[in-house]
Amino acid sequence: MEVFEKHEEILANRAQLLEQMKSRRETMKIQSKEQFIKSEVARQRNSTLLQARYWASVEKSIPVWEHFLLGKEPHPTDCPGPPSKSSCQEQENTKVHGLPPRPKSRPA
Repeated sequence: MEVFEKHEEILANRAQLLEQMKSRRETMKIQSKEQFIKSEVARQRNSTLLQARYWASVEKSIPVWEHFLLGKEPHPTDCPGPPSKSSCQEQENTKVHGLPPRPKSRPA
């Protein structure tokens, strides 16, 4: 009789543990889905922010490149800092105006 009671107790504990494991698995699935959704939303948000900053930087640099492409100023990377009517402009005036200078090659 003692063995039978012990067996019943073990089976009851087993059933309880199986139920807890099932509940925990369901909780983990829900958390995993929520985390996936949150990460997807964050990825889309970050992509949008990067796009906005990219286009903001493009719009900010349009005047500099526009003058270069029209042959009015040197290549934007030839002179450090923002383009101005400084020594860089004077250097450009001394050059022969032909094709715009080629960009400097950068090591990979």
